[in-house]
Formats: sequence, structure tokens, C-alpha cells
Amino acid sequence: MRVVGFAVFLMSVFLGNAFAQVPKGNVFIGYSYMSADVPNTAARQNLNGWEGSLEGKVLPFLSIVADGSGHYGTTQFFTCPLPAGDGCAGAVNGNLYTALFGPRVSASFGRLRPFAHVLTGAADVSGSSSDFSLASAFGGGVDFKIAPILGWRFQGDYIHTHFSGQPEGHAHISTGVVLRF
Repeated sequence: MRVVGFAVFLMSVFLGNAFAQVPKGNVFIGYSYMSADVPNTAARQNLNGWEGSLEGKVLPFLSIVADGSGHYGTTQFFTCPLPAGDGCAGAVNGNLYTALFGPRVSASFGRLRPFAHVLTGAADVSGSSSDFSLASAFGGGVDFKIAPILGWRFQGDYIHTHFSGQPEGHAHISTGVVLRF
């Protein structure tokens, strides 16, 4: 019985030290760029906006992430009037919002913390019309530690949506400040 008690004591000391070295989570806010497939358009659209995320550690290498973003821009929507006449293109201000959740794996190497994640959730697009879709994101990035509670993030994702019954892929990159706690 003493051996088991001593083993439990040693494990709690070592696990406590291991978890003390790992931040409990972080908050990210920054600039975001998206090269988007927007419904009813001929070419990819360039959208600029913001991204924010909240990450909470479950294990030293595994965390749960809640990520949201908003992207804005003028898009070229093709709408043909009936009867057909004067052309079909019109410029429309468009917005694309995402709310995604899921697991993230990471490891720290000195001042760098690379990570990868798979997120799922929802996306909403508006412009000349509005649509809602399930969304998924696959990607990763790296956090660079500047100070004990401050860092800088570079992140890239491929976001898949299904607006208007059409599968669409959006290339997404972001950068900004990370507050670690």
C-alpha cells in the first residue's frame, strides 16, 4: 500500500510541474484575409476582415478552440435582369462570417509553438442575397512568444462551405496578437 501511495505522490508532483509549464489558454485577435468562393460569382473574391479565437488547454498538447471571423468586400455578382439586356454584372458589398469550434494540437519549442486544428461550425454570407451553411476548417499556424503573456500568431486555413448547394473552398490567412493566460 505504501508503494502505491508513494507512486501516486510522485506522479502528482511530476504532473503538477508539467502542467505548470504550459499556459492554460490564450486569446487571439487580429487581421484576416480571405480569398473566397462567393455564390453566383465568376472569380475568387478578395475579402479583408478580422479573426478572434479563444483556446483552452485540456492537456499540455491538446486544447479546445472557439474561433470567429468576419470578412468584408465588394464582390462582382452576376444577376441577369429579365428580359435579358444591359449586361449581367453588378458590384455588391458582401460579408462572410464564420463561427467554428474544435480541437487543436500544439507543442512548444523555445519561443515557437506550432499548432494544427480541425474546426467545424457555421458560416453566413450576405450581399445581394443571404445564405447559411455548415463550415469546416483545416489548418494551422505558429505562435511566436514575445513576452510571458504576449505573443504573435501567423495562421493559415482552408475553409469549406456549401452555400446555395455548391461546395466552396476559401483560402484564409490571419495574423495578430496572442494574449496567454
